[in-house]
Amino acid sequence: MGRAFEYRKARKLKRWGNMARTFTKIGKEIAIAVKAGGGDLDGNPRLRVLVQNAKAANMPKENVERAIKKALSKDQEDYKEIIYEGYGPAGIAILVETATDNGTRTVGNVRNYFNRNGGNLGTSGSLSFIFDHKSVFKIAPKEGVDIEELELELIDYGVDEIDQEEDGIILYGSFESFNKIQKYLEDNGFEITSAEFEYIPNDLKEVTAEQREAVQKILDKLEDDEDVQNVYHNMKEDEDEE
Repeated sequence: MGRAFEYRKARKLKRWGNMARTFTKIGKEIAIAVKAGGGDLDGNPRLRVLVQNAKAANMPKENVERAIKKALSKDQEDYKEIIYEGYGPAGIAILVETATDNGTRTVGNVRNYFNRNGGNLGTSGSLSFIFDHKSVFKIAPKEGVDIEELELELIDYGVDEIDQEEDGIILYGSFESFNKIQKYLEDNGFEITSAEFEYIPNDLKEVTAEQREAVQKILDKLEDDEDVQNVYHNMKEDEDEE
């Protein structure tokens, strides 16, 4: 298994435990996608994969339809996607993705979480050398498909790593290659069960138990904020928790 897979697996096990939180996150992503490209699944590739993400997260179909309908109405808030970057205790890099209708509120809250828990908020782009921005697709197994041959085929479409799970195949590619990868998979009859953009650290940092506890306080505060969509960090997972 590759580095990206191991990091992502540990992170997903923690984040997807809160179903209501996940539904809210996907609902905001749907709203942003509909505002940008309309509510027609056939004409909006990004919305198409978000509906698949919702299905993978067991989000009820009526919730998805309601989110699309609301996004098409005048009642929908306009969400702005903002990324915040900073450092926690022990020099752990923390990258925070938000979707907010009030940037002043959000930056105030995020700065407060850092300042009150031994961290500090940095400037935009300050962590770009630590995280790789990736397109991550999960596809259902397909009869007759050889993983090595598929990987060689997808290199030309921007995929740089493939890992296999019991229930599917994970593809990692560059951020810029998302549309090309999605089109290839759809054109060749692969079932996309989820597709996301993720920040994956290129190096993980060891910490002591005491440092881990201090960093976790910031992570928990950020995760609980309603404006926060995703939180990424480069702290190595405790082997006892994996």
